[in-house]
Amino acid sequence: MATSYPQIILFGDSILQGAIELSDGFSFQAALQSKVNRRYDVINRGLSGYNTSNALAVLPKVFSPPGPGVPKIEYLFILLGANDACIQLPTNHQHVPLDKYKTNLKQIITHPTITAHKPKIFLITPPPLDQIRITELDLASGHPSATRHAKISASYSEAARQVAAEIPGVTLVDLWKALMDTAIRKTPAFDPKGPPLGYPEGQRGYLEHLLPDGLHLSSESYRIFYDLVSSFVDSNDEARVFPDWRQAPWLEEDAHLKG
Repeated sequence: MATSYPQIILFGDSILQGAIELSDGFSFQAALQSKVNRRYDVINRGLSGYNTSNALAVLPKVFSPPGPGVPKIEYLFILLGANDACIQLPTNHQHVPLDKYKTNLKQIITHPTITAHKPKIFLITPPPLDQIRITELDLASGHPSATRHAKISASYSEAARQVAAEIPGVTLVDLWKALMDTAIRKTPAFDPKGPPLGYPEGQRGYLEHLLPDGLHLSSESYRIFYDLVSSFVDSNDEARVFPDWRQAPWLEEDAHLKG
């Protein structure tokens, strides 16, 4: 049987699906794979448009229980919620109520197939939302109003924080805070006493560069995201699945033949 590599799985929606793309010379997934090459395989299971109910429904088809020939899941990164937070509209049916969102996250994290692998689990908050830009694009696409609201989306990010705190062993990755802190720092005219960035009564500020369409990450945002998660992943060169060629067992055999 072929030797399998332990896996790092990215499980979520379009934000993780897009992590594989190369933009402005950077790819989140390629950078992560480069860091752990020969130790882990980075597997992208980002599914555009999915909410937590969709993710929970397909989970048994995405993950296999441990067994012969099944790679061990060493790290699991979960990022869901941007679609759950959608507003209920005749033109959009992705909404999942906040309490159900939290319940779904807990069921994903504690699913028997997942826990059987005993992975290190990282729950990522959905990123901020630029409702100003979202509104422009949604109206142009034929929606009667914005499909997402910044304040509501922020409440789903807070719910993810709560779930991470409630389940032992789960590590929070606060992508919302990292991106918003960056946007505030790079918006000289931002007034902390005024509306938050991206809210309709305020301004886009530097979110314009971090969230070009109001929702999905720019290459700069993916770099910030990578910096958040890369320190959690083991990069020990001694933990390679196959040994360095200088220490491989066949060297002893070669030396014996030459002797």
